[in-house]
Amino acid sequence: HDALPRYQDISPEVEERLNFELFTIRTMGFAGYFLIVADFIRAGRDLGVFIGPGRGSAAGSVVAYCIGITNIEPMKYGLLFERFLNPDRKSLPDIDTDFDDAGRQKVIDYVVEKYGKNQVAQIITYGSMAAKSSIKDVARVLDLPLAEANMLAKLVPDRPGTNLVQVMTAPIETVKKEQNPEDFENIKTLRKILEDGKTVQSAVLKEALILEGSVRNVGVHAAGIIIAPYDLTDIIPVATSKESDLLVTQFDGRVIEDAGVIKMDFLGLKTLTIIKDALRLIKQNHNVDIDIDYISLEDQKTFELYQRGDTNGTFQFESDGMQMYLRELRPDKFEDLIAMNALYRPGPMEYIPKFISRKHGREEVSYDLQDMQEHLEETYGITVYQEQVMLLSQKLAGFSKGDADVLRKAMGKKQIEVLNKMKAQFMEGCKTNGHDAKIAEKVWTDWEAFAQYAFNKSHSTCYAFVAYQTAYLKANYPAEYMAAVLNNQNNIEKISFFMEECKRMGITVLGPDINESELSFTVNKKGEVRFGMSGMKGVGEKAVESIVEERLENGLYQDIYDFSRRTNSRSVSKKVYENLVYGGAFDLFGFHRAQFFFKPDGGMYNGIERLIKYTNDFQNNLNSSQASLFGGTNDAQISEPQLQECEEWGLIEKLKYEKDSIGIYLTGHPLDNYKFELDNFCSHQVKHLSLVSRMKGSEVLPEDREEFKKIKNRDLVIGGLVSSCSHRTTKNGKPFGSFMFEDYSDTFEVVLFGEDYVKLKQYLNDGFFLQVRGTVGERFKQQDNWEFKVGSIVLLSELRDKMSKCLTIQLPLTELSGTFMDQMDEIVKANTEQNPTRNCQLKFMVLDYESNISLEMPSKNVKIFPSNEFLEHLSELNKISYKLN
Repeated sequence: HDALPRYQDISPEVEERLNFELFTIRTMGFAGYFLIVADFIRAGRDLGVFIGPGRGSAAGSVVAYCIGITNIEPMKYGLLFERFLNPDRKSLPDIDTDFDDAGRQKVIDYVVEKYGKNQVAQIITYGSMAAKSSIKDVARVLDLPLAEANMLAKLVPDRPGTNLVQVMTAPIETVKKEQNPEDFENIKTLRKILEDGKTVQSAVLKEALILEGSVRNVGVHAAGIIIAPYDLTDIIPVATSKESDLLVTQFDGRVIEDAGVIKMDFLGLKTLTIIKDALRLIKQNHNVDIDIDYISLEDQKTFELYQRGDTNGTFQFESDGMQMYLRELRPDKFEDLIAMNALYRPGPMEYIPKFISRKHGREEVSYDLQDMQEHLEETYGITVYQEQVMLLSQKLAGFSKGDADVLRKAMGKKQIEVLNKMKAQFMEGCKTNGHDAKIAEKVWTDWEAFAQYAFNKSHSTCYAFVAYQTAYLKANYPAEYMAAVLNNQNNIEKISFFMEECKRMGITVLGPDINESELSFTVNKKGEVRFGMSGMKGVGEKAVESIVEERLENGLYQDIYDFSRRTNSRSVSKKVYENLVYGGAFDLFGFHRAQFFFKPDGGMYNGIERLIKYTNDFQNNLNSSQASLFGGTNDAQISEPQLQECEEWGLIEKLKYEKDSIGIYLTGHPLDNYKFELDNFCSHQVKHLSLVSRMKGSEVLPEDREEFKKIKNRDLVIGGLVSSCSHRTTKNGKPFGSFMFEDYSDTFEVVLFGEDYVKLKQYLNDGFFLQVRGTVGERFKQQDNWEFKVGSIVLLSELRDKMSKCLTIQLPLTELSGTFMDQMDEIVKANTEQNPTRNCQLKFMVLDYESNISLEMPSKNVKIFPSNEFLEHLSELNKISYKLN
């Protein structure tokens, strides 16, 4: 009752529900469990840990809501306590809790401090010997040569979950149906080796079949924690592990509760860290405090974001398929999000089109029985949640709350005997309540088909709420939210993806800056996202902290010399300097990046080395002056080192260093020099190749299927950059190669086999710019298994010379003048001087728009090379255009 202020007024319905729950909890002896969980959640909040609104069926408890375990009001959303706990349940219910990643350990530390290190432990996990690992382990013991052991292991199909015993002992016809032709041939080879019975290889397979599935190694469960009523060593065997500072149980999670301890999952949820970080940035930039658990669930901007399918970076709703359905659904209430969260999974997904049609009135909302409307109205007559089955069984057939939960569990786990018994009870109850037997039979049949997929509404509501919180922040504070998203990515591909998302949203993403960057991504007063310095390779947190701390204490750095004077030479090493330069952190001071690395002829130091020497000399002089008896300073004796003028790096070199430092191309792209080739000599983009990969997935989106129709069985010509090349051999010893091919749109792995590899392997070099020509077709005798087969490869740098036969300049008659001819003469002369080899004929087409006449005129024996400079000069001329053929 201390927590009841969560309700302004206790209505009779709430009081009745509370009494029912409290009676059940006390009768089953679980009150202490609820209080323990409430205690560590409250302690976590006091420690500044960000805690989720709840998860799983625990959100169906009003008691859990009142004492702060969950933040979702169960009765508002029709969440059921009996789904979570009822007298028919024998075991302790799970109250799993989500914490922000960084704060999770604080809560575990609190629990350990409160109950004692000997009463808290993590749960052990046992890893078993899989098919391939059992072969390799036995081979090592029996001294089978490594090459032969690898050969045996490679013959085992790579399909996840492959069981060696099954493929080796099942009827051969059954195996043939289940495996693809290559794997089936490999299995036949394995069987022959086993049947031989005389070789070491045969002995290895025989022992591997026996050992498969045995415990091979142990680990520690990522989230599971147990709390014991007294010293653990008096209850269960325990162990220690390098992976944990706590004791570790020697019973695994399946049986640990039978020993008389409480098991809980302390789960780290990255999304909560993102929300926490976004709220910090919003406070910092806008001085607005947001209590994220009490935001309006009717925010117009948030629902507009969902209606656009603009959900990249939000929780639960960011897949391509979900975005497509959101655009069709156009959700306008929180309940729509709860339903979509439950429906978008294998099985229920087939009901989504009907759900959308009914919401928008294209299909009539109907109910098998009118009494079903009360519980199915919010989902437009479609059974979506387990709770709906439970409530309807009570209303239609008079089931008790406990019976309804038994029914839910039996349907979900397909317990045939229990279902047969409950069907008779359901039919009899419906008959007693006056419902037609045939319709009741139909309802039951529908439930049996769907209930195995029906989702827990309590969990769906909790996670839809977390999803809504992220969408609310993205819709109302886009820059701060996206900066928080960027701060919580663990690989550079994800960072690149979300930086592109920022650009799509109109948010500028700026590179590192010594006067504005902090440790992580931040947002400046203009609403621009600024790259964090700790994201740069070779620039450690200590260096960044010292740079930022000095800047906050004594103001912005005025120039590179001011930075050198004030920097901590122990933290900011030569390597730190170099990477700051590579990433562009010093660009604001007006120097070329090459100047920092330029060493004049006869000079001892490059620019960075001279700056470091200046730092050391200045600080040594300052220290000696402070220690002097007479004080004073000799600043004037230490002159500022001048960075020598030199030629700036080319775009490719500059971007290469930039990517080496910050992991991505930020200020440009290496393909910028080849835009002409991409526009004129390439018909498609790498993103079209990615469609080929998506056709192999189990869930192919309709829009992808339509796009794929445009490229299948067609020649594609694509330009891009090569990276991550690999030269390998197949299981049979045949050479093959692969490389990652990227352009502005996407990245795709291209693989070359056989003669294609032998003919084209010279192009598999990191940093090569290529035009790849190939065809999207089906693999040999494999229907609907599509691949991109490379036909030819050409260097992009060779395309202009090979394919540019004629450049025609089109200009209006009104622009033809002496001035124009002088300008053209100057442009052509410069092109001639710069490019000794020129194969492209220059032509002019004069257009008379008034008379609708055109006249084509070849230039007099003039050939040019269509370089970027030449084309840029043409673009600067007034009202002309050009075409290349």
